[in-house]
Amino acid sequence: MKVEMKIDSSCTEPKIIILAASMTEEVNDILKKLSDDMPQIISGSRDGKIEVLEQTDIIRAYANSGKVFAVTGRGEYVLRLRLYELEERLDAHQFVRISNSEIINLKKASQFDLGFTGTICVKLSDGTTTYVSRRYVPKIKKLLGI
Repeated sequence: MKVEMKIDSSCTEPKIIILAASMTEEVNDILKKLSDDMPQIISGSRDGKIEVLEQTDIIRAYANSGKVFAVTGRGEYVLRLRLYELEERLDAHQFVRISNSEIINLKKASQFDLGFTGTICVKLSDGTTTYVSRRYVPKIKKLLGI
């Protein structure tokens, strides 16, 4: 992808033009990031109280029994979002989906163990151990440069 920027003093407000041969997933991702339609605030409930969660505090998020949970250093919160909605709100450079039911914060991953056949064992900063499903292994290996 090429990025080009032109400075024009006669321009009164910023304007973005995307030139592409067709609508691709990459173009669609760029459009989502540029549009501010969806708020990026993530809130979770715990002990009957709702708290705003900072993305940097989230260690992992997972779906279980029809609910979505976010784990932080302060505890576990129930979210009122579906996992795919949460994934859209999270920073794609920091968070990655490792299975159909789990997203992890790459900056909170302390170790990746490729010793398991067909999968990857991930140790997180809170001591949790989780596994990358076979379907997501190539994506994780690409992210890790393996």
